[in-house]
Amino acid sequence: MKRLFPLILMIVMSTIFIQNKAEAQILSTKLKITVVDALGNVVQDAKVRIFKNEADYTKEVNDVQKFKLTNAKGQVTFKKLNAASYYILVAKGDLDNTDGGSIVDTLKAGKVNKVNIVITDGL
Repeated sequence: MKRLFPLILMIVMSTIFIQNKAEAQILSTKLKITVVDALGNVVQDAKVRIFKNEADYTKEVNDVQKFKLTNAKGQVTFKKLNAASYYILVAKGDLDNTDGGSIVDTLKAGKVNKVNIVITDGL
């Protein structure tokens, strides 16, 4: 029995390690963006784009992922992101966030990171 204890302990420990690794792979890093207008009303069908750096944001090239349109709650979620900072560009008709710009601090890995973006007509 004493000889089996180390073997059983090793099996239990490896099972825990494999389970933790699997959970880490399941929990991807996400960015949930809610778009509102100057009055605080949610904006449906706004085009949301994310970029890795300011140069790409300024030139509007090399999106990290394909753009998304906000839903009826004014929200979009980008999944499977790196834990990094991102520049966000939002537009709908004459409204956008280019006057204030938007950069998101480094995302927390394996979490749903949330941010609100206000779009205006720039006046």
